Amino acid sequence: MKSFPRHAVAVFSLSALALLATGCKPGEKAAADKPEAAKPGETTTSTKAIPGLATEKEQVSYFIGMQMGKQLEQVKDEVDLDTLVEAVKASLAGEKLLLTDEQAQQIGEAFGQKMQAKQIAKMMADAKKNLEDGQKFLAENAKKPGVKTTASGLQYMVITEGKGAKPQASDQVRVHYKGSLLSGKTFDSSYDRGEPATMPLGGVIPGWSEGLQLMTVGSKYKFFIPAALAYGEQGPPVIGPNATLVFEVELLDIVKQ
Repeated sequence: MKSFPRHAVAVFSLSALALLATGCKPGEKAAADKPEAAKPGETTTSTKAIPGLATEKEQVSYFIGMQMGKQLEQVKDEVDLDTLVEAVKASLAGEKLLLTDEQAQQIGEAFGQKMQAKQIAKMMADAKKNLEDGQKFLAENAKKPGVKTTASGLQYMVITEGKGAKPQASDQVRVHYKGSLLSGKTFDSSYDRGEPATMPLGGVIPGWSEGLQLMTVGSKYKFFIPAALAYGEQGPPVIGPNATLVFEVELLDIVKQ
């Protein structure tokens, strides 16, 4: 089961646009046989016809606007679009701006603190809701036929029982798996990637480590993992804080170190 990096917001840069335009990777030079760039507003032989965007300049402008829109999506409710466009136009035209650099910095810092506070409040609300939903789900799930609950609170159900050996806490295993939220949404799947995963039992969440040691090679189990045995309050964005997780896991092999 792979770990999830924390979310990072992409930073828009003109240098990235230049690399995209030339088709080069960072550090590479543009090929000598690239067509000569058109003058502003002109089309080039390589410009594809796009309805509503006839020239290369229009297409590039729309592309930049799309990228800016994606980056502003998280704060769209805080932005007055007309004022934003006014500031962009004034900056590009070299006109006198309504804010000094010092004022802009103060506003930016205050806005950052505001958004951080909103994010923390949302995370706390999500953590509370996810924990309550998980506790309710596990209480009902424990009553279902075939579901077993361990002393730690891990719940599991045997789908197929194999006849091989059981792994130890120090072993590495090769598995196929699918991880889902209580909503049914899949957040990770080795099946989707088309190949099983190999991992050490010492490097996975506690619910996985405990559950896999119950299995024999050739088995397929379903785990219902409470938040305390999963990622807890530190759940990555794709999972969320205090989320109860559901996994279908096939133990394919114990990997020799």
